[in-house]
Amino acid sequence: MAGRNLFDALEIGSLHASNRLMRAATYERASDAHGSVTPEIGRIYRELAAGGVGTIIMSFAYVRDDAYRRDRMLGLDRDELVPQYRELVDAMHGLGARCVAQIVHCGANAGKPPFAEGALGPSDGMSPDGERPVRAMTKDDMDLLAADFAAAARRAQQAGFDGVEIHAAHGYLLSQFLNPLWNRREDEFGGPIEARMRFPLQVTAAVRSAVGPGFPLLVKINSSDGVEGGMTEDESLVVSQALAQMVDAIEVSGTTYGKVKIAGPEGHRCLYARYAARLAELLDIPVILTGGNRLVSELQGLLDTTDIAGFGLARPLVCEPDLPRIWQRDPAYWPRCVSCSRCLPEPGRRCVLQAKG
Repeated sequence: MAGRNLFDALEIGSLHASNRLMRAATYERASDAHGSVTPEIGRIYRELAAGGVGTIIMSFAYVRDDAYRRDRMLGLDRDELVPQYRELVDAMHGLGARCVAQIVHCGANAGKPPFAEGALGPSDGMSPDGERPVRAMTKDDMDLLAADFAAAARRAQQAGFDGVEIHAAHGYLLSQFLNPLWNRREDEFGGPIEARMRFPLQVTAAVRSAVGPGFPLLVKINSSDGVEGGMTEDESLVVSQALAQMVDAIEVSGTTYGKVKIAGPEGHRCLYARYAARLAELLDIPVILTGGNRLVSELQGLLDTTDIAGFGLARPLVCEPDLPRIWQRDPAYWPRCVSCSRCLPEPGRRCVLQAKG
């Protein structure tokens, strides 16, 4: 509320960040074929840390290498990766940033083939691209995968990350369980939202148990699924309030990317602010708003009038990793990012507006 500033410190449990700006996770497609931290990944995150953002949420990392993942996606599925992450985390800390690992299973939304036979999902069906079958998870499948999430979180903790975020948004596996268009189960994991959220809550409980009560744990959730028949805002509030009993912060996002223009004077910004403000009134933990955050004046206005605690930025920091430092010097600065969604994963250039170095 009034009196807070965008460049005040942000606290998420024991995580103490220098400001309220967070780099929201985005997919760089810059790992190698085995999910390792490459020199390109190192360059990206050192630039972000040097650019002044308070907290960096790294690109989503798969918890199990069962082929349900994106090409050149980071992994946290095995112990040998821990030293690689520790070296990078130490470098980000040395540049003043706090860092959070984001963990995920892509489920039926894993990208292009080849894949293992039958992607995992809440119900039988076909993948979003229609290219492969989806197999409904059994209870044994769920127990094993919850353990994989827990093991990945422990690895992040061992690597020195300041926190872990569970990805339950954007149509990946945990989000699919929350979405009645995907979750058509007739057992205790399907039906009303209180049942559809059981598996995401099971995963969260397993991760909390693995990292202990004092380690910062976040979750990313859709404000709604943004499609008719999907999870609604009222249902998301139910899920978020249940998650808040186990986590230290909730990052609010949504699935309307590509459907709404969010750049320029005529664009829509702070896309999920109404929901985030509504949620923040109900919770005693920080709520982070991600999606279309572009102007200091608008973010400061939300700090002055709502209980929202912080703001995630993704594409603007792809274009200008030093945007937070620019904003500190000139709060009226308009970011160069035009939200074209054409961020290029190629060495030497991450954005079509940048000259290739």
